[in-house]
Amino acid sequence: MALPAREQVTYWGIAAAVFLVVLWYLGDVMLPFVLGAAIAYFLDPVADRLERLGLSRALATALIAVAAVVLFVVLALLVIPSLIRQATELIEIAPVLVAQLRDFLVSRFPDIVVPDSQLRQTFDQVGATVQSRGAELLNTVLASVGSILNVVLLFVIVPVVAVYMLLDWDRMVARIDTLLPRDHAPVIRRLAAEIDASMSGFLRGMGTVCVILGTYYAVALMLVGLNFGLVVGFVAGVLTFIPYVGAIVGGALAIGLALFQFWGEWHWIVAVAVIFQAGQFVEGNVLTPRLVGTSVGLHPVWLLLALSVFGSLFGFVGLLLAVPVAAALGVLARFGIEQYRLSRLYRGREALQDGEEE
Repeated sequence: MALPAREQVTYWGIAAAVFLVVLWYLGDVMLPFVLGAAIAYFLDPVADRLERLGLSRALATALIAVAAVVLFVVLALLVIPSLIRQATELIEIAPVLVAQLRDFLVSRFPDIVVPDSQLRQTFDQVGATVQSRGAELLNTVLASVGSILNVVLLFVIVPVVAVYMLLDWDRMVARIDTLLPRDHAPVIRRLAAEIDASMSGFLRGMGTVCVILGTYYAVALMLVGLNFGLVVGFVAGVLTFIPYVGAIVGGALAIGLALFQFWGEWHWIVAVAVIFQAGQFVEGNVLTPRLVGTSVGLHPVWLLLALSVFGSLFGFVGLLLAVPVAAALGVLARFGIEQYRLSRLYRGREALQDGEEE
């Protein structure tokens, strides 16, 4: 005889509570395994496609691992040092840019920005704050990365976990399927498929879009000669996962820097603006429809709430788990609403009349 619904809810609630407690106390220990699982999940479709081309799972995994090592070496030697250097220089030059903006306003609008005015003092404070807080933030990030992603975790544990999980991914999924409660297995499979579609659409789709756009912005801005183009492209690419935010923040930062660097050479300023307009056009009409789809199931506000809550409660591990949990909760909420609309609580007399007719 199947368990009553009340007991089932109790068991699932206990399981969720145990998971949260373990995540709370063992977050740092679980970090390499969560990272490895995320990498394996992201690359599983690539391995499946290589298998369909005739390669074995082991050979497909080895080929992906070699490509990942080559990519990591290229980034570590060429991109990451330049990115850190440009970010540091941008933070150091921020007070100069703010001072130039203040002088521009003083020359153009002398009645608004008068000496010793509150607005002028604010500009001075903004420049000093950006320099001090920016350097502090950069040092904190680098220190955090150095303490969390230490050499062993970065070069040994995460790659090993990712390779093993990628190699055994299909077998793990099949094994978990055999452990599902038999009465609810079809419903759980359907919900899991919806969660996977929602997560894959966002993680794989938007992740690819962020990488493509970030690379495009960085290369295009450096080709037109914009200082700090690599940093601007990185910021715009990272923020692309929030609709319009990446283009607005990156575009405003790039155009602001272009105004200071190319003042009087308007064709270069227009070129910077055109770069972001072209990026937005390609994202909205080509990349997002093809790689993400029309309906991911993760509203940007819901996603930001999940990132904020899980990041605050569980740190970096919480940020990694925020998207899967948000996708799962969204699917479960839609399933609950669907069941509610089929219940007698929602249908009322209509349900009683249907029962009488039967």
